Amino acid sequence: MSAPDEDTFAEEGGEMEELAEAGSDEDEGVEMEEEGAAGEEERKVYVPGIEPLRPGEELEMDRSAYRMYHECQTGAPCLSFDVLRDGGGENREQFPLSMLLCAGTQAETAMSNRLLVIRMHNLHGTEKDKEGEESSDEESDEDDEDDDKKPQMELAMMPHYGGINRVRATQRGEQSLAAVWSDKGQVEIFDLQPQLIAVHSSAAMASFIKQQKEATALFSFSGHMAEGFAVDWSPTVPGRLVSGDCKKNIHVWEPREGGASWQIDQRPFSSHSKSVEDLQWSPTEATVFASCSVDQSIRVWDIRAPPNSMLSADGAHSSDINVISWNRSEPFILSGGDDGLLKVWDLRQFKTGRPVANFKQHSAPITSVEWSPVDSSVFAASGADDVISQWDLSVESCDVGARVEGVKDLPPQLLFLHQGQSEIKEIHWHPQMPGVMVSTALSGFNLFRTISV
Repeated sequence: MSAPDEDTFAEEGGEMEELAEAGSDEDEGVEMEEEGAAGEEERKVYVPGIEPLRPGEELEMDRSAYRMYHECQTGAPCLSFDVLRDGGGENREQFPLSMLLCAGTQAETAMSNRLLVIRMHNLHGTEKDKEGEESSDEESDEDDEDDDKKPQMELAMMPHYGGINRVRATQRGEQSLAAVWSDKGQVEIFDLQPQLIAVHSSAAMASFIKQQKEATALFSFSGHMAEGFAVDWSPTVPGRLVSGDCKKNIHVWEPREGGASWQIDQRPFSSHSKSVEDLQWSPTEATVFASCSVDQSIRVWDIRAPPNSMLSADGAHSSDINVISWNRSEPFILSGGDDGLLKVWDLRQFKTGRPVANFKQHSAPITSVEWSPVDSSVFAASGADDVISQWDLSVESCDVGARVEGVKDLPPQLLFLHQGQSEIKEIHWHPQMPGVMVSTALSGFNLFRTISV
């Protein structure tokens, strides 16, 4: 294990550092139906973007607003990551929890980048502050108990030449695969099995480190005319992939027998006029996917009818559309743009060009959106305003009781605002742990579950 002050890139694993005590600066959870922060003179709720902090004021984290909260760093920041499904079972809520992530770095030099597999375990929930004085024996026992509850992290890193713009993981039979969009202008597929073995065994980790060399792709595609960010694995056809680039072109990948190669149609899907920013396969229709673009449109495509889209909402946002998410059980697509808006689109009314819901809570461009995998009315979003918001579309105005001063004008669907990170790039719900979210930012990773979800 590396010491807490060492660069975690230098070692195969390290202790995850939990957030400091409840008085930690710049960290705040605002639960929309309760008071959040306490000032010296009066208690009041701090709502990001409405009132700036005055000189000398600091935000204080309210640990009671979280069921779980941890943070960690991996050296160079990761623009993108994905959650790897594991064999620990579904609907896990019992602490301590464990999880597997795959992430890619954006280091200062091309040679310094890594494709990471991260195992985080012994993740305990937050505890209420203990009241009253305690004897030294009790304190000693608690110190031992605290040591037992320290979160742990193992990192298996493969050197990767070039910064990683986006990474998406999938399971295909026994294979755990990662699709990587790099700033080299290539989309590569990596087999994560050696790294997954390493993070579960110290002997395997020692062997993995000894023979560490630059990551060798299982397959790579250089047919895009420029680099890109958009990539998504099909949830219905194992191994099927779609990728889009900054030159507006989209390519669909069909897996070949054997699991080590793909057939890619050289003729792209090409209805967009500008950079394709995000892609999402339909969770129910195997041949259908959606895209969003800098051209301010959202399009829906059928791979049986190339090269043009079959549905489109032009002018869906007033500026670049950065991210979309397709609801797993309802015909809804969620979008987020540079205009800071979050919009919900009903595909049954898509041709009207009008969203069924429209939220303006973030004060800067939206960087990530995702529907909850277990509750079809719940979603989360992150913005360049360093805020993660959680929402529930099922909440009506009449459902909300008396609210404290300062939050009366907020949408009733807004559940929670999470802060404490700088330059948040991507968020994901954990598919096997209800309510648990992971976020990556310039300042590192947060793993948390709020009391609202």
